[in-house]
Amino acid sequence: MTDKNDSKQKNEAADEPTVEQQKAEQEAAQAAEEALQQDVAVDEAETAGQSSDQTDRIAELELALSKAEAKVNDQRDSVLRTQAEMENVRRRASQDVEKAHKFALEKFANEILTSVDNLERALQLADKEDEANKNFVEGIELTYKSLTSTLEKFGVKAIGAEGEAFNPDQHQAMSMQESDEHPNNTIMAVMQKGYELNGRLLRPAMVMVARNSNSGVDTKA
Repeated sequence: MTDKNDSKQKNEAADEPTVEQQKAEQEAAQAAEEALQQDVAVDEAETAGQSSDQTDRIAELELALSKAEAKVNDQRDSVLRTQAEMENVRRRASQDVEKAHKFALEKFANEILTSVDNLERALQLADKEDEANKNFVEGIELTYKSLTSTLEKFGVKAIGAEGEAFNPDQHQAMSMQESDEHPNNTIMAVMQKGYELNGRLLRPAMVMVARNSNSGVDTKA
């Protein structure tokens, strides 16, 4: 009976782990836990690296997009400036053409005005009461009317008439004379008609200006 108890105790002692075995098991468990933590750390590092790469890539794409938008805006501004410049050039060219059409006859008109002046003088000096000069005077009058009508068709207009207010921009005062019969600063007589071409002065009218007593007249432009 004693032998059986001793044998049982020995078997139970053999089944119980030794201190070395317990220590080895603890070390193995600790090593497994450390390995697991290292794996987790590696996974986290890889995940963090991937996240950092994605952030950098997004930043690069955003920078590229910003540069592309800036370039598009610059090109849009350049196109708008070019369009504005072209519109200005077109408008200036149109104005130049319009002016050329309006004032191309300026030199020619000035030459014709000399003939008109001569006809006017001839009419002033002609004796219209003389029957012998009747046909001659009528011919001068027809020629004069034909010339002035043609000039008017092309924008040449006579300026300066008796009774008009003196305008230094259109009239040249050749003399001033006191008169109570005419309003102050008005044209008493026209010595030579003035003309303008489509609103542009070809030559001023040479006039005599009325001046009332104790009054002056502005003859400066």
